[in-house]
Order: sequence, then C-alpha cells, then structure tokens
Amino acid sequence: MKHLHYFVEVANYRSFTKAAHQLYVSQPTISKIVKDIEEELNVILLDRSAKTVTLTDAGKIVYDQACKIVSSFDHLSDTLDQLKKNGNGKLQLGLPPMIGVYFFSDLIRNFKLKYPDVDLQIIEHGAKKVADLVAEGKVEVGVTLEPYDQKLIEGFVFHDEPLSAIIPENNALSEKKKLKLGDLKNESFILFPEEFSLRSMIVMNCERAGFHPNIIVQSSQRDLMVKLVSKGLGITLLPNGIAEKADLSGVISLPLEEQALRWRLSMIWKKNHCLSFAARNWIDEARKSLRLPAKDY
Repeated sequence: MKHLHYFVEVANYRSFTKAAHQLYVSQPTISKIVKDIEEELNVILLDRSAKTVTLTDAGKIVYDQACKIVSSFDHLSDTLDQLKKNGNGKLQLGLPPMIGVYFFSDLIRNFKLKYPDVDLQIIEHGAKKVADLVAEGKVEVGVTLEPYDQKLIEGFVFHDEPLSAIIPENNALSEKKKLKLGDLKNESFILFPEEFSLRSMIVMNCERAGFHPNIIVQSSQRDLMVKLVSKGLGITLLPNGIAEKADLSGVISLPLEEQALRWRLSMIWKKNHCLSFAARNWIDEARKSLRLPAKDY
C-alpha cells in the first residue's frame, strides 16, 4: 500500500522531489520504491526524460487502479478506526440470572449509552454452563464462579464474599451465632439446579464436612427458596449480599465458619482468543465500573 501511495503522489505532483517532500521521505527512497513497482509489473510507469515526469500508457492504467486501491484502503482504515472507537458489532454476554440483576444493570445501561451500535445479547445460564460456553467459544465474555478451568479460560475476580445459612426461625440451630456445615447434616436442603456452580461448591464442601446434603427442592429463584425455608420445608445457603436483599421474614440468617465456602465471581473469556473490539470495550468498562486496574489483551 505504501508503494502504491508513493507512486500516486509522484504522478500527482509530476515530480519525485515534490512527492518526497510531501511524504517526508528522501527523494532516493521514493525513486527506488517506484522503480520496485516497475520491476514487479515489468513495465515503465513514468517518463523521466523531461523536467517533469509524466505517466506512460501503462502508468495511466496503474495510476487509475492504484487510486482506487489507495482510496479503498483509506476507507477501510477509517472504518476500522470507527470500529475500534465505537466497538460496534455483536457481543454475547453470558450472565447467570442471580448475578446480572445485582452487579450489571448499571454497567449494561452505561455501556449501551457509550456504545449504542453494539448488539448486546445476554445469554442467561448458570455459572457452570456459562464457563462451558466461554471455553467452547460460543459466548465471548461471561461471568462464572471460581474455580474454573484456567487452562481454557482467563479472567479476573470482581466480587468475593462468604455464604450464610438461611434456616427457619423455629429451627433448633437458630440459637447459635455461627454454624459449621456439619451442623446441617440432618437438614433438608433447598438448592440451585445442577448447572449452577454455587450448588456444586456447596455439595463439595458438605462432602468435605462428612455428609452429602439431602436436596429436596431445586430452584433458581432466590425469593422462592427463602420463602420455602420460612415455611419450614428445609434450609438453604446463599451469599451474604444476596441473602440480605431477600425477604427474611420467618427465617434466620447465620454465618458459616467454613472460610473456603465463598462466592467468588469472575468475569471470563476464552484463553488465547482474539477478542472483538466490543468485548474488549465491555471488559474495560467493567473494570472501570468495578474499580479494577486496566489490562492489555
């Protein structure tokens, strides 16, 4: 492209010296570049016999085509610059239902105001399914719960908090100030469905405590889960922040001693994958919103 551009400028100014001055290069450099084009095409493009250079018949043909190519390339560069600036395109964002409403409503609104041309599609699944979709390249950016496969996925933690046990007010355990998971081994559990990473983490930690939880109801609706606890059907475990936003009438929220049982949320994308400008802009805006340092991709 540079060679064609230099040739066009020589033809326009009808002078190697003037073209070199305009392009901020030496006259020998631009002369060699034009000579390279002539050797490549095996034709003479410029008549150098007079004081000013003129196009040969072959030069006129090449000049016409070169102008179109240079113009098209400039338009392409402008379009790409606009893409980088506006980040337009499609962005599929994998968000677990419970997470989106608490962390991303303001971020999504602000992102759409700043990048109105981005077709933002929210794909709602449990955190485990979101991680699978990101690893498979079916969703470009997502949110999941740690741990995840760091050989396939990279990302950053943006939220970390402990879990609490939600139990009925009349449960004998309500007299305690803090619970161990082992205290819950005889209780019936109301948990999220299997595609939720939080459920897997709870089950794994219960098994470490020496028992497998007796899961009698599965639901993705936090309010329903807490309501069922208030009716005495069983107990549930929720992140502290999520539990505080629920209607806790008729239930008690007690902290757990297990420090490993934490709700660590990460924004993730496929490792060694070239992210779209829309995805990069989303991650950058998320970092700003969550007050995290910027990152090169």
